[in-house]
Amino acid sequence: MLGTNIGIDLGTTSIVVFVEGKGIVLSEPSVAAYEKESGKLIAVGKKAWDMLGKNPDSIRVVKPMEHGVVSDFTATKHILRFFLSKICKNMVFKPNVVVCVPSMATSLEKRTILDLVTSSGAAKACLIEEPLAAALGAGLKSDRPVGTMIVDIGGGTTDIAVITMGCISVSRSVKTAGNALDEAIVRQIRRERDVIIGEKTAEIIKKQIGCSNLRNVELGMTVKGKHFITNMPVSIEVSSTEAYLAMRPHLETIGEAVRSVLELTPPELSSDICESGIHLTGGGALLQGIDKMIQKKTGVKTTVADDPLSCVALGTGEALSHIDILSQNGYVFKARNEIGGLNPEANE
Repeated sequence: MLGTNIGIDLGTTSIVVFVEGKGIVLSEPSVAAYEKESGKLIAVGKKAWDMLGKNPDSIRVVKPMEHGVVSDFTATKHILRFFLSKICKNMVFKPNVVVCVPSMATSLEKRTILDLVTSSGAAKACLIEEPLAAALGAGLKSDRPVGTMIVDIGGGTTDIAVITMGCISVSRSVKTAGNALDEAIVRQIRRERDVIIGEKTAEIIKKQIGCSNLRNVELGMTVKGKHFITNMPVSIEVSSTEAYLAMRPHLETIGEAVRSVLELTPPELSSDICESGIHLTGGGALLQGIDKMIQKKTGVKTTVADDPLSCVALGTGEALSHIDILSQNGYVFKARNEIGGLNPEANE
C-alpha cells in the first residue's frame, strides 16, 4: 500500500501514535478545548488537558472518548486530524492507519471509528481489538496454537481476552478501569471528609498512594480541595487505606471479570494459561499490587508487562509489520468509500 503506515491507540484518556520505522512519536491526552461562542478549536492534547477544571466560562473543554468508544464525533475528529496533520505534514500520500477498539465494541461503534479515521485524513483504516494489540506489544507471540491471556486495564475499559493463533478465542470488556477508580476516590473523599477534589487530584492520589491490597505500611499525602459545606479551600491528609477502600468495589469487578473469562475458556487453552500465566497491560497495571490481587483471585500466575502504557500502541506497530497475517484473520484496510459496504458481522 502507498503511504506511511500508522498505528493509533485511541484511548479514553490518551492517544498514542506509532509510525512504522520511527516507533511511538506522540502520546497526548484525549482532550480538546473550544471557544464557546464561535466553536473554534483552540487547544488539543496536553494544552487542553492543562485547562481541564481551570477553564473560564468562555472556553469549553471536551473529553470526547467514553469507555473506549466515541461519545463526541466532531471533537474526536478534530483531535485526530490535528495529530495526523502534525505527523504527516510533509508526506505526499495519505497514511494507512490501524486503530484499536475495545474487544466487545458493536458494529456501529466500529463503523463510527472507521468513518472518523478516514474523514480525519487517513487513506485507509483497519480496526484491531485492544487486547490483541496489547498482546503483540507485550511480545507475546499469538500466531501459534497456544493460549495466552491478556488483561488490558485502560482509562475507560478493561479488556480481557484469551488469544490463540492470532485471534481472540474468548473475551470480555467491562466499563470499569482507571477513570472509574478516580471517580471512586472523588466520591469517597466527598462522602467521608466533606471535601470536593478534582479528577486530576484523584488521579495523583491513585498513582502515588493507591493500592489493590491494604499496605503493610500505610502511606499518606496532602491534597487540596474545596469544603463541601463552607465552599472554602481546604487542605487534608489522605491515607492509602482510604484510597484502597474507595477503589475496592471496582477492583473486585475487574477480578471477577477475569475469573469469568477463565471459566469460559476451553480446557486446552486453560492449561496453556496455567503455564504462561496472565499478562497485565495498560495504565491500570501500574496500580500497586494489582497483579497479586488478580493472582489471588484466580490462582494463576500474573505478571505486569515491561512497558504497560505503550503495549497497545507498540502492538499496532507489530500488526503493521504483519499485515498479511492480519488479512488472513479478517482484519482488512478499508477506504472511505468502502465503509458503507461493511459487513455488520465481519469483526464481531
